[in-house]
Amino acid sequence: MAPHLISITRFAVKGLTGEPLPQAALAAGRGLQDDRRYALALAETRIDPENPKPLPKTMFVVLMRHARLAALSSRYDTDSTELQLSTGGRDLGRGRLDSAAGRAAIEAAIAGFMGEALTGPPRLVEQPGHRFTDVSVVSPEMMEAVSLINLASVRAFEAALGRPVDPRRFRGNLLVDGLEPWAELDWVGRPVRIGGVTFEGVLRTRRCAATEVNPDTAERDIRLPAELMRRYGHGDMGIYLSVTGAGTIAAGDRLTVPA
Repeated sequence: MAPHLISITRFAVKGLTGEPLPQAALAAGRGLQDDRRYALALAETRIDPENPKPLPKTMFVVLMRHARLAALSSRYDTDSTELQLSTGGRDLGRGRLDSAAGRAAIEAAIAGFMGEALTGPPRLVEQPGHRFTDVSVVSPEMMEAVSLINLASVRAFEAALGRPVDPRRFRGNLLVDGLEPWAELDWVGRPVRIGGVTFEGVLRTRRCAATEVNPDTAERDIRLPAELMRRYGHGDMGIYLSVTGAGTIAAGDRLTVPA
């Protein structure tokens, strides 16, 4: 099986579920459209809309601190900016994120769902030109990076662990297959091509406690970073890629890495 792209996923709101995209147009130096465009700031988090700057993920409602968040499903429509929330097949709320009323509806729905897990109602925030990615604190360039997960690495980890590991735990933008396990960890500084887009590997992805949360049960059931470290001597799964050449990618596209 030749290396190829399995799926593309966008996470419009940091911490909420992602949405599959059949294809995506990418520009040099930019990430997926609307990926991590919004975030749920904790009640105590202070954000200056006139002076956007990266903040640590601990200042937002995220899986690393709030496992219950995994029980929420979300759908975001780019054209209307409407976000829909549900849990267990039950509609929880919806609202347009380009309006104060719509954001308030989403904030109220999440506050009610999370209950005492939060110290106060969250605020749905957006900062034009800024993405709420985990690595935004590294540099403006890394803020635009695209995350890739090699499914062969996930399967190798499953075999070592002796139990299933859902790739959704890693919240990757791109899932690929047909590679050797852990091959992606050697791509830092190397060119990568997927379909009509060229990338460069820029940083291995160090995993955090968010990956401990089961995406189906919303329970912490695998101490995943610790298990990676115990078995491989590192806590990495996946790699960040920077877009170096514009183009379009689609599920099924071939992946190549020059020798």
